[in-house]
Amino acid sequence: MKLIAIIAVLCSIVIINSCKKETQNTDFANSANCTGVTPIYSGEISSIINSNCATSGCHSAGSSASGINLSNYSNASNQFKNNSKNLASIHHASGVEAMPRGSSKLSDAVINKLDCWVKNGCPQ
Repeated sequence: MKLIAIIAVLCSIVIINSCKKETQNTDFANSANCTGVTPIYSGEISSIINSNCATSGCHSAGSSASGINLSNYSNASNQFKNNSKNLASIHHASGVEAMPRGSSKLSDAVINKLDCWVKNGCPQ
């Protein structure tokens, strides 16, 4: 009986910790400091994505790694609005693959622009 209780407690701890990690991965945009930062896709965001994400062999129209195509506004905005793991990857959060793959982490200023773009609804 004690063994069953111990197993139940351990399973509960694992489940609770898993939920906490997911919450941390989804809150990057909401916690961004966007004072004076109002990026739009056609301005800064497209150049960030095109030079770091939508490149050959990664998330371009021709390669779409993991089925993710970030080569245009519609695709990029849908991916970032609807999949919190994309920002988590850019932040190099635990539990997700760090992006850009094979490169250094993007600067804090660039990551903040992406966070603010998402927080503001991914304006074109």
